[in-house]
Amino acid sequence: MTVFDVNSIIEAGGLILIAAIIFAESGMFVGFFFPGDSLLFAAGIFAAQGKLSIVSVIAVIIIAAICGDNLGYHIGKRYGRQLFKKKDGIFFRQEYVQRAEAFYEKYGDKMMLVAHFVPIVRTFAPPVAGVAKMNYKKYFVFDTIGIVGWAFSVTLLGYFFGHQIPHIDSYIMVAIAGVMLITLGPTFYHIIKALIENKIKKQKQEE
Repeated sequence: MTVFDVNSIIEAGGLILIAAIIFAESGMFVGFFFPGDSLLFAAGIFAAQGKLSIVSVIAVIIIAAICGDNLGYHIGKRYGRQLFKKKDGIFFRQEYVQRAEAFYEKYGDKMMLVAHFVPIVRTFAPPVAGVAKMNYKKYFVFDTIGIVGWAFSVTLLGYFFGHQIPHIDSYIMVAIAGVMLITLGPTFYHIIKALIENKIKKQKQEE
């Protein structure tokens, strides 16, 4: 089983593993590496097939996302800008943070209402809000509203397709692969680019 095998993730780990992955998106700043949207979509499809409870799935997603986002916010508030001084690597790039900061500059305090609908931004938006010392009560309310909207819309979309498309089991992974390609494509690009750059740099040092 790989981290990107959404079918196996849901069957093997169920609600606990779904919660852990959703929490890790912003609580551990590695959400850009996990299939967030596709995981919700697939969970909705599995719920439509009776393999998971749709109510439990949505509740777990909401709780895990709120916990992860709040951890990210407090980490950002505590450590400030130094949290983002890490150099670019295979799994971290300054442009991820810059994208979240640009989002904050555009939407201000309302950023958390829409951040979860934007891959990568949803990972770094909570710590960015913390660094900016956004009013916590306002942050919590806006973030919760955004999470609820995200959890319901994406999961119920999968739930709808799970009911409407006959024999969806036959090609569910094709649909999930398409969603993951869109959401994780940029991440794969940067990982490959970083590996190539590191290899070239190492070769030059050896010459």
